[in-house]
Amino acid sequence: MGLFERYLTVWVGLGILAGVGLGLLVPGVFQAVAALEFAQVNLVVAVFIWVMIYPMMIQIDWQAVKGVGQRPQGLLLTLVINWLIKPFTMAALGVLFFQHLFAAWVDPKSASEYIAGMILLGVAPCTAMVFVWSQLVKGDANYTLVQVSVNDLIMIFAFAPIAAFLLGVTQVTVPWQTLLLSTLLYVVLPLLAGMATRKVLLQRSDSALGQFVARLKPWSVVGLIATVVLLFGFQAGTIVEKPGVIGLIAVPLVLQSYGIFFIGWWGAKWLKLPHDIAGPACLIGTSNFFELAVAVAISLFGLNSGAALATVVGVLVEVPVMLSLVAIVNARRPSSA
Repeated sequence: MGLFERYLTVWVGLGILAGVGLGLLVPGVFQAVAALEFAQVNLVVAVFIWVMIYPMMIQIDWQAVKGVGQRPQGLLLTLVINWLIKPFTMAALGVLFFQHLFAAWVDPKSASEYIAGMILLGVAPCTAMVFVWSQLVKGDANYTLVQVSVNDLIMIFAFAPIAAFLLGVTQVTVPWQTLLLSTLLYVVLPLLAGMATRKVLLQRSDSALGQFVARLKPWSVVGLIATVVLLFGFQAGTIVEKPGVIGLIAVPLVLQSYGIFFIGWWGAKWLKLPHDIAGPACLIGTSNFFELAVAVAISLFGLNSGAALATVVGVLVEVPVMLSLVAIVNARRPSSA
């Protein structure tokens, strides 16, 4: 592991501090960057996510992808967690905390909106960042691609009905532009670019591919840290102004993340999945597609609503929690893996 990968938690922690500090010192800069969006997808964040996942896409071996169907258990585990467990446990935790445990500190209207925001996070499984977590646990990049692709396809059809059912409304306005543009930007385009690059490099030599990927690897971490700086810079004012509320929302979100992870871990052990499939399978269900959740929360409840705030808190807690889960997965990696 290089210097960046070895001390990733430190760099991310510094990125969080830098983001909050810069967001308070030069809020106008972050407001200008935040305004650079299309269909509620921030284009600058999209560039940094590209920097993160492009090196991983180059490593995908399409001959190996064809063999994923011979090992369907990992894909099945991911789908069960993402669509039959996660949305409903997220809703249950929201009700438990904000209608009961935290009821004395939160007014009923805000409580219902926080629950709604949590539900929207729970119904939106992650897309782009999954490739980062998979690489950090040395997961099977080909298998991860299939897991993400199938989840994206299901999300197009299942997001609105499940969200509507859990929110107790008859219609949920899904910003289809956001959903489709995010899938295009974070999966399809970098995948095509990675395929083209891989083909050109392999025509030269196998070593050319390995050398090019090795040179790009540090940039994946740079992209992750830059994304963290931006996300925390965007929300610096909220973090400082509402630390108590953010703390209350964070509690069930953190519990949900660890709970879903260990359900996935138990399922992977029961299915006897190899480490390079089990690790990403557990992490995919834990991470969230926060761009979609934030966009839907704003369109349904408004920019300054409790639902929008809850989805933003989901962004804030995700990176530190996911890094801790990556550490857990790596600590249990077989010595031969």
